[in-house]
Amino acid sequence: MGAGESADDFAAIENSQWYQKFMKQCPSGQLTLHEFKKILGLHDMNPQANMYVEQVFHIFDMNQDGFIDFLEFIAAINLVMRGKIDQKLKWYFKLYDADGNGCIDKKELLSIFTAIQAINGHTNMSAEEFTNMIFQKIDVNNDGELTLEEFINGVEKDKDLMELITKSFDLSNVLKVIQNGRRHSI
Repeated sequence: MGAGESADDFAAIENSQWYQKFMKQCPSGQLTLHEFKKILGLHDMNPQANMYVEQVFHIFDMNQDGFIDFLEFIAAINLVMRGKIDQKLKWYFKLYDADGNGCIDKKELLSIFTAIQAINGHTNMSAEEFTNMIFQKIDVNNDGELTLEEFINGVEKDKDLMELITKSFDLSNVLKVIQNGRRHSI
């Protein structure tokens, strides 16, 4: 920052740049699920990968109106780029909790991780191994479900698990696609 520029000035400039990029990618200012997939070049996916992308979209669509507007978009960017670890873990939990009942069961975790593998392509373990390892490490009461508290406490206490989950759900590639202005045709 130069002389006379505050952190707020810098943030305003950065938000203005994100706004210009968002509007270039989505002139209507309302990003639909179809446009979201198109911008990211995600088409012809298997059903599980498709479900994961839809789940990410719906979590970013905070008011559940079927669109991601700029404010929702900038909130997602701030979470991904600057969010504190507990904020990110809450977001990951919400993503895993596909049915929204406040708990993650093995089926949900297995399904989401399988979808992530389909999109990212490479991991060091199978979806089943990942799911079993997570539950073995952090399902303290062995009831086959993870509460938000169990999830956050368990992941925060295990450095390797934290790294694995963070890498698995790294959305920086999503931001790079939008930042670079690349648009993939279907």
